[in-house]
Amino acid sequence: MRTIVIIGLAVLLLSCTVGPDYKRPQTDGEDRFRMADGQSDMPSLANLAWWELLRDEQLQQLIRTALAENRDLQRTVATVEEFRARALIARSDYMPGISISSSLPAGRKANFLFPGFASPFNYYLLGNLAWEVDLWGRVRRTNEAARADLLSKEENRRAVTIQLVSAVAEAYFNLLQFDLQLDIAKRTLQSWEESVRIAQARLRQGMTSKLDADQFEAERANAAARTAELERYMVQAENHLSVLLGRKPFAVTRGRSLDEQVIPPAVPAGLPSELLQRRPDLLVAEQQLAAATARIGAAKAERFPRITLTGLLGVAHPELSLLFSDPSSFGVFSAAIATPLLNAQVLGFQQEAVEAQNKQALAQYQQTVLTAFREVEDALVAVRTARIQSEAQQQQVAALQSALKLAELRYRGGLANYLDVLVARRNLFEAELALTSTRRLLLASVVQLYKALGGGWSPDMQSAEDVKKG
Repeated sequence: MRTIVIIGLAVLLLSCTVGPDYKRPQTDGEDRFRMADGQSDMPSLANLAWWELLRDEQLQQLIRTALAENRDLQRTVATVEEFRARALIARSDYMPGISISSSLPAGRKANFLFPGFASPFNYYLLGNLAWEVDLWGRVRRTNEAARADLLSKEENRRAVTIQLVSAVAEAYFNLLQFDLQLDIAKRTLQSWEESVRIAQARLRQGMTSKLDADQFEAERANAAARTAELERYMVQAENHLSVLLGRKPFAVTRGRSLDEQVIPPAVPAGLPSELLQRRPDLLVAEQQLAAATARIGAAKAERFPRITLTGLLGVAHPELSLLFSDPSSFGVFSAAIATPLLNAQVLGFQQEAVEAQNKQALAQYQQTVLTAFREVEDALVAVRTARIQSEAQQQQVAALQSALKLAELRYRGGLANYLDVLVARRNLFEAELALTSTRRLLLASVVQLYKALGGGWSPDMQSAEDVKKG
């Protein structure tokens, strides 16, 4: 036994690992993002935990509920558990395979210690051992692939988590947008109803025409239709958010209004090099490439001779009481070499298939990198332009509010045409709705940038936040 162990260790020391070692592919990167506005020296927005970025306490509670009950996230967690078990299975190939058989007959006169050969022993206990000498690194490469698959699934869980956090936040902001727009529509509807009442009174007094009254009635009906439309959007947004929370549709409790949401004054993106190390979908694609690279080595090793050490340990005796006495024990050891002959061509084709899969994984990784940089740039320009657009629309709304007041005063005094009031109120209504949409866009763009940068969520951060909350 000692000799076999020494020989096995010597073979392992002299063995080699075939196939390429994984190296991260080179990517063309710049020193800063194109739309970063000179903020590359500031810590990235992605360094924040999500509860530090999203300050609405009700939104934070909704996100915690989603992290605990969302079905897609639960499925992703179960997938990680599956691949962790698969990695442990692959690791077991390092150890010898052991099987045990025994015979403790009752009332039988003959027994068979080895198949096909009669034995005088009524009682025996056998242990069969088989251990593949990893001469070419097949087992090592298989374990590399299994570990990379596991890391890929763990990063995918983080990707799903960040996606879920951002999806809940964006759905919540959509809901707040519809709330505010519905308030605007109801307020505008009341104003049109008052205008219709005044126009009908002036019509009865002969101070205005039927055309004026009909125009006001048409605008009132338009406001009523928009109100119903926004009510539908609001309920549908609640239903969408409910599914993200893993629940049946319910009335979602609101926290701060859309106007009260905290928007960071600066949203630095950090360095492009950080993106490759933080963004989970990039890490998923990289681990998939690493697994595909390791499988090339495993496929190559299949084409070389395989050495297996086998052994048989046992005890046997006609008397049960003497079964474990020294004369009853025995052992046999041997080594076997298996080399591919008739299936050598098939194994060659299998290696070519694995190498093609590696090329696919490389192309997928490179495409994921391009997509990641595009999404960051898109989010950066969206945040910058939405902020400017929101400020301009606020000025527009203030000017239209002043114009409407003057138009109504002049119309009631008989100094202005009904068209002045109609145009001013219509323009104000559309401008207020547009401003609300832009505010939601600004909040959503910050969340999208956070997601595009890889976010700052991690289980450690979640634990720290839970401790902080008590």
